[in-house]
Amino acid sequence: MTGEARTDVTVSRVTDFAALEVKWRDLETRSDPSFFQSWTWTGCLAAERFPDPVLVEARENGRSVALALFNRRGRVLYLGESGDPALDRIYIEFNGVLAESGREASLTAACLRAARTGLGGWFKPRLVLGGISAAANSAAVAAGQVRSNRSLLAPSIALDGRNDDFMDSRSANTRQQLRRSNRAFASIGPIMVERAENLARADEFLNGLTELHQAYWIGRGEPGAFANPFFARFHRTLIERGLPRGEIDLLRVMAGPQIIGFLYNFRFRGQSLAYQSGFDYAGGSRHAKPGMTCHHEAIRFATRWGAVRYHFLAGDDRYKRSLSDQAETVHWIEVASALSPRFIARRARDFLTSGRRRWL
Repeated sequence: MTGEARTDVTVSRVTDFAALEVKWRDLETRSDPSFFQSWTWTGCLAAERFPDPVLVEARENGRSVALALFNRRGRVLYLGESGDPALDRIYIEFNGVLAESGREASLTAACLRAARTGLGGWFKPRLVLGGISAAANSAAVAAGQVRSNRSLLAPSIALDGRNDDFMDSRSANTRQQLRRSNRAFASIGPIMVERAENLARADEFLNGLTELHQAYWIGRGEPGAFANPFFARFHRTLIERGLPRGEIDLLRVMAGPQIIGFLYNFRFRGQSLAYQSGFDYAGGSRHAKPGMTCHHEAIRFATRWGAVRYHFLAGDDRYKRSLSDQAETVHWIEVASALSPRFIARRARDFLTSGRRRWL
């Protein structure tokens, strides 16, 4: 009688990212990862983003059933991130341990426990888990005391083969705003959406997106995402990797000869994920809402290629709430010992803050 396969979890330093890619891509075929857990994202500029890489691997019968790539900075392990704020501004979401389908909870818990104990030495490293799903957040309690830093809702729309009828369940106000916006742009010319089909076109669209994105944020007194040199370099590399794999949708939406805006979406496992955008807010009438019109066209485009969900990713923007019909929660947490000096100091600070509020 044969018992269940034994799961061996090891912690090691990564010396060969090319070899890790082969292992990671193989496990992807047996998993249900988010785009941010795929090797297209994880492996992009990996040697730069993970200068001290630590791999946690669960194996059964000689094959990988779970993988987690951390970067070590001092006594801290960062899952899927570097720990360097300049490099982590690419903003990971739906992060987590890559694990075989149906076993994510138990394998995530096992890998996180191993991450805290497998390096040896007298201390257990603190884990920083950014942008993880609710399921991964629940599994993290197996590895130690969890400290929540923040949580954000990530709205989305279920498509299921629908085209425009997804708007039927939106509010009357949302439908009216969209109709007004579309009429305003249609008065200039037919509204059309185009996908960049090659790298030259993708570069052109990304340049246009960057210009509009930066103009908007600089106008609001903010630097804009593309002011970070690594952000721009990372995404140009990501597009070069992902476009030939059919995982990148760089879209340009126009009204006749006029550009309404650009969207930079990921296409992965039946989902379209709206990652970045640039809209021309100066090019329409008072009823024109370029963001709403562009996302509407992108949703229709996603439906045509067979998407079952259009994901706005994390954030509380009004258009996300207006167009979506459901939301998931994304968490940013830390895991350490309950007696960690950092956690004790934070609990004391939280206690003093809450006490001060009670007396105000």
